[in-house]
Amino acid sequence: MGIKVKVGLGAVVGIVVIGVVSANAGNSDDSGSGDKGKDTSASAERESGKKADAKTGDKVNKAEKKVAFKGDGDFQVGTDIKPGTYRTTGNTDDMCYWERAKDASGEMDSLLANDNVSGTSYVTIKAGDKLFKTSGCKDWEAVDAKASGSPASQMKGNGGMYRVGADIAPGTYKSTGNTDDSCYWERAKDATHSMNSILANNNVTGTAVVTISAGDGYFKTTGCGDWKKTG
Repeated sequence: MGIKVKVGLGAVVGIVVIGVVSANAGNSDDSGSGDKGKDTSASAERESGKKADAKTGDKVNKAEKKVAFKGDGDFQVGTDIKPGTYRTTGNTDDMCYWERAKDASGEMDSLLANDNVSGTSYVTIKAGDKLFKTSGCKDWEAVDAKASGSPASQMKGNGGMYRVGADIAPGTYKSTGNTDDSCYWERAKDATHSMNSILANNNVTGTAVVTISAGDGYFKTTGCGDWKKTG
């Protein structure tokens, strides 16, 4: 299967870094939510001071959020932050950029994975990583290794990443009204964002239909019309 990749730009300390969505910039062998108006809509945007809908799987409001580390800065893995899976929510306009790196040289070869984020992102930082960089992101919180929550049957088309079984339910989803291949979706087995993590992905014009398996770890969507479960 040919992998279709969406390319983004991440600006770090005045240097433009080419960020490949859900792909590695280095040669690593790593493998491992919407409006409140509808009860069945998963939310990638956790609104400040408001309790999230029960269907989102996010059971605390922002004031109660347990911040693991800030959304800006360079963090040494094992010293400043622990390996594990983390989530940032409520990001807008692709201004959130993060990066996993194997050293602190700042060179392209040091990149293990990176992404520009709208909405929500999950990232698994591995014990072998040396540095995690984050810029323009909302604060990061640690999430449990095992997915839990009340999964929804709808999600925002530009919501970012959704955890299968916690944020959204498995099944077949449809998104309509997409233009100029601006809709990108991705099924992933984990949140390492390595090439080996990608199960399937596509850039879509018109109507998009995808079946998310119960065995999938995450579903990523950006630039798409909202998704509704059809089966």
